[in-house]
Amino acid sequence: MLELLKFAKPYKKQIILGPIFKLLEAILEILLPTIMVLIVDKGIRIRSITYIFQIGGLMLLTATLGVIFAFTCQYFASIASQGFGTILRKELFKRIGTLSYSEIDKFGTSSLINRVTNDINQIQLALAMFMRLAIRVPFLCIGGIVMAMILDIKLSSIMYLSMPIIAFAIYMIMSRSLPIYKTVQRKLDKLALILRENLSGIRVIRAFSKVEYEKERFQKSNIDQTNTSIKVGKISALMNPVTSLIMNFSVIFILWFGGIRVNNGFVSAGKIIAYINYITLVLSALIIVANLIVLFTKAAASAERINEVFNIDPSIKYEDKLSINKFKDEKEAIIKFEDVYFAYKGSKKYSLRNISFEIKRGEMVGIIGGTGAGKTTLINLISRLYDVTEGSIFIHGINVKEYPKEELIDKVSLVPQKAVLFSGTIIENIRWGKEDASMDEIKKAAEISKAEEFIEKLPLKYETNVSQGGVNLSGGQKQRLTIARAIVHKSEILIMDDSLSALDYATDAALRRDLKKNTGERTVIMVSQRISTIKDAYKIIVLDDGHVSGIGKHEDLIENCSVYREICNSQLSKEAGRNE
Repeated sequence: MLELLKFAKPYKKQIILGPIFKLLEAILEILLPTIMVLIVDKGIRIRSITYIFQIGGLMLLTATLGVIFAFTCQYFASIASQGFGTILRKELFKRIGTLSYSEIDKFGTSSLINRVTNDINQIQLALAMFMRLAIRVPFLCIGGIVMAMILDIKLSSIMYLSMPIIAFAIYMIMSRSLPIYKTVQRKLDKLALILRENLSGIRVIRAFSKVEYEKERFQKSNIDQTNTSIKVGKISALMNPVTSLIMNFSVIFILWFGGIRVNNGFVSAGKIIAYINYITLVLSALIIVANLIVLFTKAAASAERINEVFNIDPSIKYEDKLSINKFKDEKEAIIKFEDVYFAYKGSKKYSLRNISFEIKRGEMVGIIGGTGAGKTTLINLISRLYDVTEGSIFIHGINVKEYPKEELIDKVSLVPQKAVLFSGTIIENIRWGKEDASMDEIKKAAEISKAEEFIEKLPLKYETNVSQGGVNLSGGQKQRLTIARAIVHKSEILIMDDSLSALDYATDAALRRDLKKNTGERTVIMVSQRISTIKDAYKIIVLDDGHVSGIGKHEDLIENCSVYREICNSQLSKEAGRNE
């Protein structure tokens, strides 16, 4: 947890001043029982109302100053903890943004969300409580013991006996509860995963009439998490009653033996009252210590989960800038795969094997293959969403691993297989491709992608609001907007990962025609399951079970590539295939 405190540096002043004010409050709290002795032993004994009011006023002033100091500490603690949480949340989110798909797959989306929200909240609370209690509680314990011993050393033996008993009770409760807190956090991750799957897949769930099944699945996980929380809650709930019982018995013994000492004239009644206040203060402080340990243990578990994200070594690292002796060669192929192998982390089988091909500037290239052939995996390697296991990928003759991140992003635009939109307006979603895109650029991109057809029919046109995930748009409309977003980016390489699948054949053909007409020297790579989408491409790459089965034009592949011919026959009539 100490590693994360570096993010609290901007609030160094508050973190220092807060505990100081709390210490001042604790000093005043320690003084109050001693001041009260004067009222009982002197004011009441001499029956002086004036003296009682004077000392009472002093106690009131002391208590008022203590409240002011406590509120000041609380103010500083709130600023520091919330500010620290904001910075930590920002840095963690930034760190997640640097992770490759491999690391994100390892943690899981739901777990990462929990770490950014729930785990950081735990650490925020721990910092606030540290500022408020970490110095105050030890001072109250030590100060209370010292003051009690000054009042009556013999009565202190009761306190010495009470403290180990309370400490033992706290240890027994905590040793059983702390391991369960970690289990609660893991089960919360599982619950969040089920909830996320339900919310994101609600349409599929309803389409397959699985609402009741998902209710049962969520209920089962929810009950499991609840039962675990109740179990640890029951154990933790013993803390206050057990410690209060021990504390009350201690007070009874003090009153019993203290009364005897008062009768024998060894100690005054005021000192007995003060002594009871001090032992109550000490034993209450021990209970607070126990609760703090529980809180800090939960925070430590959360800090460990957050540090896992910060400490993981990203599998993809970018250069700060291209080496000065490396410039792009216009004569080189814009994209070149050289003996590329790729396997997902934890998998013993290669998803891609011995992939080698070249793509020239301005070519429109199609990639086709059966389900699981490795099409999406292949294009993800170009934009370095994953890194190759073996071999090399070059853009303009330079290995993609040598490109700075920003420069690689500028060169490659990817339209993903699943159309992803964000809450906001249509124009804001298209401008994700280029923040300063003019209205003319946006309209041109919408025209090429055929998104203009439905945008112009909307009442607010480009200012139409897009719901989260684009749920208020059809699949085809979402795909066209994601294509417009990539087109407006104006990168050298445009990759479309089966992003025309939701379009009808007429719209598909019109979009490809306008794309070819307006792309100029832009290289376009189209992944598709449709022969009609890629058959006019300058070059078609056929993948089969992770390796290249054939490369060439449609006519050549019909003759020479059995995999491609089989795909054609499954989609087109044999006669159409021969005539093509």
